[in-house]
Amino acid sequence: MAIEPELITLLDFLCEHSPSKSRVMALIGPHHGPRTLTAVLTCKDKHHAYQAVQLLRRALASRDTAAVEEDLHALASALPDAPASSLRAATAHAASGTWPAPPGTTFCPQDETFGEDEETQGDGTTISPESEPPNGARLKDLPGKVVRIAHLREFYITDGDALIRAAMDEGWEPLPASELDEDDPRDLIGAVMTLTESGGWITGAHTLEDQSEARLLRAEDGDELTDWSPAPVMTLFHHGRRLRRLASKAPTEEEQPDLVALFPVKECSCEDEDCEDCGWQLTPRTADLLLTSLSVLADQAYDDANELRDQPVTKQRPGNWELFTRLPALTWSANRSWRRRLARAFDDLSDDLEHGRWPQPSCTAEEMALHLAIEDAPSYLDDIDTSDTAHSHLPEHHDDYDWNACSDLFFQDHDVLLLFDARLDGIEDPDGDVNQHMGMGDLRTAAWFEPFGYPPARDPKRGFRR
Repeated sequence: MAIEPELITLLDFLCEHSPSKSRVMALIGPHHGPRTLTAVLTCKDKHHAYQAVQLLRRALASRDTAAVEEDLHALASALPDAPASSLRAATAHAASGTWPAPPGTTFCPQDETFGEDEETQGDGTTISPESEPPNGARLKDLPGKVVRIAHLREFYITDGDALIRAAMDEGWEPLPASELDEDDPRDLIGAVMTLTESGGWITGAHTLEDQSEARLLRAEDGDELTDWSPAPVMTLFHHGRRLRRLASKAPTEEEQPDLVALFPVKECSCEDEDCEDCGWQLTPRTADLLLTSLSVLADQAYDDANELRDQPVTKQRPGNWELFTRLPALTWSANRSWRRRLARAFDDLSDDLEHGRWPQPSCTAEEMALHLAIEDAPSYLDDIDTSDTAHSHLPEHHDDYDWNACSDLFFQDHDVLLLFDARLDGIEDPDGDVNQHMGMGDLRTAAWFEPFGYPPARDPKRGFRR
């Protein structure tokens, strides 16, 4: 006698894309407990897969096939017979809110304290309707905050057999051979997707990249919930850090300033205290590493400012931002405009070096930028291949890489570093006793770009590099 498949709660539909095909998956399982992905259909056109997901989500939200009947007919007509048939069946399941559980599916029964009524707790207390958004809500309809998180993960498969066995142990089954392409005849993509859902170690594969991008959605900025988005959701992750560092250290000849001419090395052995040629010099090699450090930090600042927007960084969840968590905590609530101005501070200091001038901070933001650049500069020396880089052809001098001298001579004072000391909370306030006693001035976040008076302020019309 045939055994009827168990019906599992249908939670959502997702799609994923490879260069040759797109796949629609159903997320099934209890609201509180283990979940799994099961295949719905595979098609060649990624736009068809995206349309299928939107259609299925609408059917799931409305619990009515009639609500999507016209769009279903149009999309099914554009698909080959096999995926079209799968789409029609999936639409019926979506309207019912359940999915027939494939053999071996990981399933956890709903908590018995909920009883038959999912809206009522075990003690009879009704769950507040505000705890879950109403079906079909748009971003502007939701009174609370909405956070979107996008993940980028890359896996290098080292043992396909072990990968497939591990996925099958989780209840996964490969797609039928008729729906697989020659570039992935074993459905390795489906196996990896199944194992990533568990959040644990991916057997038979090494993780090459694991990034997350999160931000608050704001209706006033034109954001919209994915279910109502008129276009696919796009996320820009960091470009390769190794490539960015290499590009920053090895610019083209046209972009590379002539550091030998800009910072000529003067040799003198008279050791006369009044001899200008015997004093410390900013050498081409030191200037080169400072330029590299400033360039990388500027790129990090622009990237992070665009991703963070106005989102604050907090001590509890500082995130994976490359630059802004390195600043004093009083700056963590700054907005995107402030962060972009800080990025420009790195560029302004680079401009000093590219014109043969010592980097001269003209405001508090530039002081902090230069401190960070001096801190990072020594690390780039470790990456230099002395056999073939432009840096190795720069003249050597006994003042090369004297970062202590840079710290001593490039600044009027180091007051800004006191902002890192948690014991001096409030020292940034110019009305504070300690601040006034030391003559520190206004170090509050809003004043970081106020010019000192000397050196001269930057041109306010200079704009931004990016």
